[in-house]
Amino acid sequence: MTDSQTFAAKITTLYRNVIEKLETHWAPVADLAARIWIGLMFFRSGLQKLDDWESTLFLFEYEYALPILPFELAAYLGTAFELAMPILLFIGLAARLAAVPLLGMAMTIQFVLGANNAAYNDFNHYAWMVFLLVIIVRGPGKLSADHLIRQKTMEKTA
Repeated sequence: MTDSQTFAAKITTLYRNVIEKLETHWAPVADLAARIWIGLMFFRSGLQKLDDWESTLFLFEYEYALPILPFELAAYLGTAFELAMPILLFIGLAARLAAVPLLGMAMTIQFVLGANNAAYNDFNHYAWMVFLLVIIVRGPGKLSADHLIRQKTMEKTA
């Protein structure tokens, strides 16, 4: 083996070791951080809505008006989803399912409200959508109740 081949083999081995460590130890932490970050965005919004319910109803009637839902129902559903789904994301229980209504809300904010009011046309909504899509597609990761349940279920069937 030549010196350049030995060097290339060492670099390749080093690269594989780094990737293995990242995937084994840091990917689960990154998955958890993503779930917590996006969950906090929605949970805080839900708490804000509860804090001043009259203002929430006013906003849903006049500012967030959706053509397909009565404003009161939209306010209750939006607030309920913003408070309940993040808790599921935090613990990683039914995380893929929990991310779906939040993705729908983010898309509504960006594409429905944003089409009518430039204040809602915000690049951050795209980041929310990406985080939620990653959770839906990849799942919540190893640091989650979903992973523990899957592990226990696999043990029983094996």
